[in-house]
Amino acid sequence: MTPADYAVLTAVDIAAGIRARRFSATEIVEAAYAATAAVEPAIHAFSTLAEPQARAAAARVDAAVAAGEDPGPLAGVPVAIKDLVMTAGIRTTFGSRLYADYVPADDDIVVERLKAAGAIVVGKTNAAEFGFGAHGCNLVFDITRNPWDVSLTPGGSSAGSGAAVAAGVVPLAIGSDGGGSIRIPASFCGLFGMKASMGRVPLWPGCRDETLPGASGWESIEHVGPITRTVADAALMLSVIAGPDGRDRWSIPCGDVDWTGAPAQPLPRKLKVAYWPKWPGLPIDPRITALVDTAVATYAEALGFEVTVTEPPAIPIRQAFDVLIALENDLTGLRRLVAEKHVEVTPAVRQFLATRLPLEAATDAITVRKAWANAMARVMAEVDLILTPTLAALPFAADATQPGEIAGVPIGPEDWCPFTYPFNLTGQPAASVPCGLAEGRLPVGIQIVGPHLGDGLVLSVAAAFERLAGFSARPSVHA
Repeated sequence: MTPADYAVLTAVDIAAGIRARRFSATEIVEAAYAATAAVEPAIHAFSTLAEPQARAAAARVDAAVAAGEDPGPLAGVPVAIKDLVMTAGIRTTFGSRLYADYVPADDDIVVERLKAAGAIVVGKTNAAEFGFGAHGCNLVFDITRNPWDVSLTPGGSSAGSGAAVAAGVVPLAIGSDGGGSIRIPASFCGLFGMKASMGRVPLWPGCRDETLPGASGWESIEHVGPITRTVADAALMLSVIAGPDGRDRWSIPCGDVDWTGAPAQPLPRKLKVAYWPKWPGLPIDPRITALVDTAVATYAEALGFEVTVTEPPAIPIRQAFDVLIALENDLTGLRRLVAEKHVEVTPAVRQFLATRLPLEAATDAITVRKAWANAMARVMAEVDLILTPTLAALPFAADATQPGEIAGVPIGPEDWCPFTYPFNLTGQPAASVPCGLAEGRLPVGIQIVGPHLGDGLVLSVAAAFERLAGFSARPSVHA
């Protein structure tokens, strides 16, 4: 298989081709590693490669096909796993020197399910330390860079997952999203990324493992999900990883969603849509506004949406979000681990370690979250969907943790991604789909937010947007 042949294959193509014996899982895995070798020196998407395990898994898929057995819905499809997600027998560092040599004994549930479905784990992708930051910088590995422009960040914290998919190394990657960490790299890298409704995709041990201070946490706001080049590929992955598991008390049934059928599902006319073009009090890059405004108008006309331009409920939620992150992490355990190991941590983790919260801060944050969730329930009672720009800024320097300003206006560290984290507080399904290139070279995403459990509708609308946008550009660095 030539690099050019591999580069155009989707996950759907690969699984179908292996089942039909047009090529083997071994050929696909070797093509994936050839693609990795071609682009990895420029983008640094991976923290750890799993070549022996991947080749052995490919051989098992090929043996199953040869024996006439069902190799699974993801037969032979290469997948990359974010380095915050557990992989048995494969180093998992969480982007931290504190866990630089840690090798888990267990797979996270999503990894179990991917492997059982025939997917091939090719390696772990780089991330901000413990997910504290929407970028690709940590103190363990080289900075992850955006395949569209290697001087820029791919976003994060699922930085390597976004970069690996955009560069054509893998068609599927797992990201985790505690405040936008799937949708942010999807937007910056010209990809589709989705966090399903809270509980659709179970998490364990991951952020539930109390024995791993720093790595555990974010329990009520963390989602795990797909970063892909196409909506159909993400739907195929979700059909495998979604569904209840008794180890995750948040997990819920998924029988109401036809995951693989949703992208082709016709949309009802006159869907009621709220469009939030900006976040009150914060700037947005006018190049983003121009693209997203045009996309919303174009899609609304083509699909018969009834769009109302409005703004979010006037509830200040940022501080509550930050406090909830602190509350859900093992601050005491992390302080103890840092004291024991005497290794350097990133500034974001140092800031977290310095956290001191009075009881009132905790109760205030919980109360604000309830108010926000109630307000959003009232919003969703009136509309079918919310559309927003995914982000307020274009990709910034790869070695930076935030842009510093937007359109000449100084901003705070998180003010460039105000549209993503609010929906982690509510657990609603949210996805980012490309809608164009700013200045003809930098991807811009539009965010689709559905009601709680409205995952099928989000996938259907995303697929409709994908078809209308016709986004097929490739980055400057690709296999």
